[in-house]
Amino acid sequence: MADFRRRDFLAGLGAMGGLAAAGLPFLPKVAVAATPTAEAAPAGAKITRVGIYPALGICRVGGSQKWFYAPEIPGVPSRPEGGYKDGDSLIKKQVQRFRVYGFDDQGRVVRELTSDDARIDWRVHVANTKAAWYGFTNPHDNEAHGPGIPTRMRNQYLTSTAQREKMLVVDPGPVEISGARVNWDGDVADYAMKGRFWDAMDVGLGQVRTDDAGRLLVVPADGVAGTPQGAPITSFADNDGWYDDWCDGPVDATVTLPDGEVLEADGAWVACVGPDFAPEIPPISTLYDVIESMNWEQNWSELPETPLSFRQHIYPTFYRLALMEWVSAAANMRQGWLDIGDFSSDAYLAQLADPSEANRAFRQEVFEKFRNPHNMGPSAFKEEYLKMPMMPGDGIDHNGSPLQWFQFPKLQYERLRRWAEGDFEDDFTDASLDAVESLDELPIEQRPHALTRAALEPCSGGAFHPGVELSYYLRLPPLYARNVNADAEPFRIGRGNRSSLVQNVGRILDFQRATTGDNPPIGPQMAGDLTRWMGLPWQPDAFSCQRVAMQDDFPVPVWWPALLPVDVLPEEFYNQLMRTDLPPEERTKFFENRVWWARGVPGIGYHANASYWDGIQNMINLWQRMGFVVERPGPTDPDRPDAIPARMYVEVGRGPMENRFGWTPDDGQLP
Repeated sequence: MADFRRRDFLAGLGAMGGLAAAGLPFLPKVAVAATPTAEAAPAGAKITRVGIYPALGICRVGGSQKWFYAPEIPGVPSRPEGGYKDGDSLIKKQVQRFRVYGFDDQGRVVRELTSDDARIDWRVHVANTKAAWYGFTNPHDNEAHGPGIPTRMRNQYLTSTAQREKMLVVDPGPVEISGARVNWDGDVADYAMKGRFWDAMDVGLGQVRTDDAGRLLVVPADGVAGTPQGAPITSFADNDGWYDDWCDGPVDATVTLPDGEVLEADGAWVACVGPDFAPEIPPISTLYDVIESMNWEQNWSELPETPLSFRQHIYPTFYRLALMEWVSAAANMRQGWLDIGDFSSDAYLAQLADPSEANRAFRQEVFEKFRNPHNMGPSAFKEEYLKMPMMPGDGIDHNGSPLQWFQFPKLQYERLRRWAEGDFEDDFTDASLDAVESLDELPIEQRPHALTRAALEPCSGGAFHPGVELSYYLRLPPLYARNVNADAEPFRIGRGNRSSLVQNVGRILDFQRATTGDNPPIGPQMAGDLTRWMGLPWQPDAFSCQRVAMQDDFPVPVWWPALLPVDVLPEEFYNQLMRTDLPPEERTKFFENRVWWARGVPGIGYHANASYWDGIQNMINLWQRMGFVVERPGPTDPDRPDAIPARMYVEVGRGPMENRFGWTPDDGQLP
C-alpha cells in the first residue's frame, strides 16, 4: 500500500510541456487556508487544549485487504499505488487517519502531538443501527417546496426497545488502542469492531490500527450485505430483515503530556460509507460546502469579507464542472444545451480568473448559467431548468417544485455572485501551494482545518435523496456541538447521551418528531446515528440513482455522477483511440462515444424481463466489479486527432457481469 505523491502527477505534466500542452488546464489544485481565527502559537507556548482532526472523517468500504489513506490535502485526491481496485473484482478500502493537535490558552495551534511526545489513548465506538431506524422517502426539512413524507419504522414487527436492540443493532461497543504501529497488519482480534445481527450472526464493522507516529487509523469493513432469513429486496432504501456494514460513531482520545498533565481531546466522528467510483472527480457541491454554508448562515464562522480568493473559493466549482463531462452525457454536451464555453480550454480558464471590469460582462453571462437557490417562486421550475448542474434535487418526488432540480449551498452560490461582480483576487498561480506534497508542508495553523476540509470535499453535498454517503441532516444546526456550546468548533458533531442506540419517536417519523423532544434524532448524536438514515442495504440505492426521466426528454438529469458515474469512456474505447494504426476519424468515434457505467447490472443476454428491480438486487453482488473512472494520458503521436485531449478520464478495472471465459468469482459475493 502506498499513497499517490502529488509530484508524480505534476512531473508527468512537465514531461508533456506544462498545462497548455496537457490540454487539461483544470487540474487538482491545493485549495486551503486556515480558518480566519486560526493562528500559530509562539515558540515555547504551553499546550492547554487538544483536538482530533479531521472533525468528521470518512472511510470507504472495500472487499480487498489492501487499503489507502483518505485525502489529507484539500483539492488533491488520494491516488493509491496500483489503482483503487485489487484486480477486477475487489475494491481497496479507504482508511481515515486521525491526528491530535495541541493549542495554547488563546486557541493558537502549537503542534501535532504524536507517540514521540505524548501518550495518546484512542477510543472508537461505531455502530450500525439502520435496521432499527425509520425508512426513507425524501428530506423532511424542505417545507412547502418539497414536503417530507412521514415514514414508518423498519422491521416494525419487533416492537420493544430491548427486542430491537438485540436483533437489529450491530454494536461492537467502544474499542481502545494506544501506541505506535499497533495492529498494523490487522490480525489482532482485540482491535476488531464486530457486533451481532438478528442475534444469529456476527457482522464486522472494521477495525482500528495506529501508524508509526501513533495516529489512529480507522479501517472500514468489507461492504457486504445480507439477510439471515432470506428476505426479499422490495425497495431501493428500506428492506426488512437485511443488514449491511456501514457504520459511524465518535472518536475520542485521552492525551498524557510529558509533564504528566492529562487532557481529553475535542472529539471527532467517523463514518464508514460506500466507495467513490470517480475518486479523482469531486462532486459539484460537497459536504464541506454544505456544512460551511450552514456555519456561515448561523454566524458560527468568520469568513473573509473581501476580496475572495479565486483559487480557494471559486476555482473548485469550475474545476468540478470541467470534470463532470467525463461522467455525465448531459454535462458532456453542456456547450450546446447551455450556450456556454469549453471548460477544457486553457483560454477559458484564464478568462474565468480575470477580475477586471472589462471582463465583467463575461463573468455575469457565465453566472447566469448557474441555478439560483434563492429562486423559489411559482415559475422557478421552468426558469431554473437549463442551468448548471443538470442534476435532480431533494424534491424529485414533487413535480413542478423548484427542488426537483439540484440546489447549490447558499454560500457557494454567494461566492459565485461575488466572483461575477469582480470581488476576487486572481491568485490561481501560487508557487508555494503548487509545491505542497504533504500535509506537513502547509503552515501549522492551516493543518487542522485542512484535514477536515480534505475529508469532506470528496463527499456529495446534494441532492439528499437520501444522498451518497450521508444525508440532509448535516445542513441542520441542531446536529452540531456548536448549537449548544459557543466554544465548540463549527464542524464537530454534538454528542448524545441516550440510554440506548435504539431510538423510537413513535409510529412515524416526520420533521417535527425528528427535531423536537428531549433527545431529537436531529440533535446530539450517538454511534450509528448518521448512517442509519441511508439505504438498507446500501447497494440498491447506489444502482437506482442514475438517470432520471423528467417531463422533458433531453437533456437527461443524473443523480451523483461524481461518485456513481453514469456515462463513461470505457477502457476498451480508450485502447482503440490510442491506436496509431487506426484512421483519425475512427479514433475520434471511440473518443466521442460514452457508455452506461451500470451496463450489465440489470442482466445480460436474453434477459427479456431484466428491469430496475433486477438491477438493484444484482448490485448487492456485483458492486465490486464496477469500474472506476480515473485519469489516463491521451495519445501523443503526430496523427492524434485534434478532438482527443492529452489527458482524459477513463473507466478502468471493470469486472465481468457473469461467470464466463473461465472467470471465477473471488470477491466473497454470490456469483
